[in-house]
Amino acid sequence: MNELVYLTEAEVRGLLPMPELRARLREAFAAFSDGRADVPPRIAARAPGGLMAAMPGYLDGAGLVVKAVSVFAGNHGTDVPSHQALVLMFDERGTPVAIMDGASVTAIRTAASAAVAADLLARPGSATLAIIGGGVQGHAHLDAFADLRPWTEIRVASRNHASAEALAARHPLATATPSFEDAVRGADVICLTTDADQPVIDPAWVAPGAHVGSVGNKAELHAGFTTGTVFVEWLGAATVAPPAGANELQGIDLSRLVELGEVVAGRHPGRTSDDEVTVYKSTGHAIEDAAAGRLVLDGALAGAIGLRLPR
Repeated sequence: MNELVYLTEAEVRGLLPMPELRARLREAFAAFSDGRADVPPRIAARAPGGLMAAMPGYLDGAGLVVKAVSVFAGNHGTDVPSHQALVLMFDERGTPVAIMDGASVTAIRTAASAAVAADLLARPGSATLAIIGGGVQGHAHLDAFADLRPWTEIRVASRNHASAEALAARHPLATATPSFEDAVRGADVICLTTDADQPVIDPAWVAPGAHVGSVGNKAELHAGFTTGTVFVEWLGAATVAPPAGANELQGIDLSRLVELGEVVAGRHPGRTSDDEVTVYKSTGHAIEDAAAGRLVLDGALAGAIGLRLPR
């Protein structure tokens, strides 16, 4: 291919069908755990108001990817997003083939990866979903989880109740609850999607057998959830300092960490009992960007979507 494909946010979103994305991510997690991928820890350059992170990776069958993502928390509440990014795709020979919006890739693949974890670890009969956080990831999680189980109830809670109401309005089964505790008690699957720098839910609120997923990049997950097995994208979540690793997993006994790819490949059973509270902690991983980016590019080439730029 002698051209670069350029894809906007709207085009990227239209090329990431959720069932296919979840399937690609399952394959990518297995490939990573099998050694068919190479993903070094992300690095970051810090500016007075935020940071720029670089996330390179290689995935067998998808090629090479580099995502550059800026995170400026002070942009919240303005007309400038707090997260902005570009994804660059290269083929197996190292030739650049695509440039695409990366903020949409990040938002959608993060939630889809959490849905893959829940699909692997939550009880099959799970019927009540709780989403904590009404921001970008709250909305992305609603999209990623909507068809995962035959939900009978979806509860949404946010520190800003108006945000919870706006998110709940997007699904006929969803309701905004007055508190995090009200959302969590009795829920089968609990999604933590906040930017909180302290725990947002108490383990005492969580029913036996529930599944808890956390995608926040600060410290939203209570230490009580990391005393047993914790499922992760990669073991570096506990051995590499943030922003590559997870704040909540620093210093944890590595024998208690299990990569999702090990569960996909059948080398770990995942849930071991109906009463086990399973826990997934995300750090975000370039293997997810590679899988999502390749899906976007495949769809763009098949549908002649996007702008072609000369190289």
